[in-house]
Amino acid sequence: MPDTKFSVSMCVYIKDNPEWFKTAVESILNQTVKPSEVVLVVDGPVNAQLDAVITHYENNPIFRVVRLPENVGHGKARRAGLTHCRYELVALMDADDISASNRFEKQLEMFEADESLAIVGSNITEFVGEPENIVGARVVETDDAAIKADMKARCPMNQMTVMFKKSIVDKAGGYADWYCDEDYYLWLRMYLDGARFANLPDHLVNVRVGKEMYQRRGGKKYFLSEAKLQKYMYDNKVIGFIDFIVNVGKRFIVQIVLPNKLRSWVFKKFARKTV
Repeated sequence: MPDTKFSVSMCVYIKDNPEWFKTAVESILNQTVKPSEVVLVVDGPVNAQLDAVITHYENNPIFRVVRLPENVGHGKARRAGLTHCRYELVALMDADDISASNRFEKQLEMFEADESLAIVGSNITEFVGEPENIVGARVVETDDAAIKADMKARCPMNQMTVMFKKSIVDKAGGYADWYCDEDYYLWLRMYLDGARFANLPDHLVNVRVGKEMYQRRGGKKYFLSEAKLQKYMYDNKVIGFIDFIVNVGKRFIVQIVLPNKLRSWVFKKFARKTV
């Protein structure tokens, strides 16, 4: 297992905090099993402070920095990153989160134990301010059947935790632009292709959150994106008509009707768990 080569794919853009980005990178470099390469996509121009951190890591031989001339958004930046990954196994990492030191070791063990798996993720903890200030956790199903059942109601994987087989992601069409749901859209296409999913029961990534997270999960644009995805699921017989109506109805109430403060409470109460 320690000899298994794998890539880490990250994206960074102008609004990312340089210190948070550095902490995120250090968490993937100080692993019990270290990555063979880190592909870093710089999504458009960045400020001098962020560029200084990027340039520092660019001198590390395992880093491959891909600079895009303009900001293209998360889905397209992810897609660009994957095209530059040289290895079959690819782990995703966000620019402001913190991976547990044994994250990659545990994921590689899962792939070694079951070669039929296409993707392995995990639970996450969420923190505000300091990493120790954990305010909740997003817990996901662990086995393939339960994950696919969960997929009919919500996104069943925590994107920032996943490691997957690049060939299977490519077969499903790879990352595509879909406002705030490029990951869910990809998992659905992998599901339709017959890919096998798994999540570890561990909390392997500590995710930085704040009030703006709940604001991003509301508004007309976000609701229309989610409703369109539900229509895609219905058209492809992932869900039936009743599920389609229920799913869209719930999202309309939470994303359109509720004010930000109440939406935050709903997410914490019903979509998160205390740790």
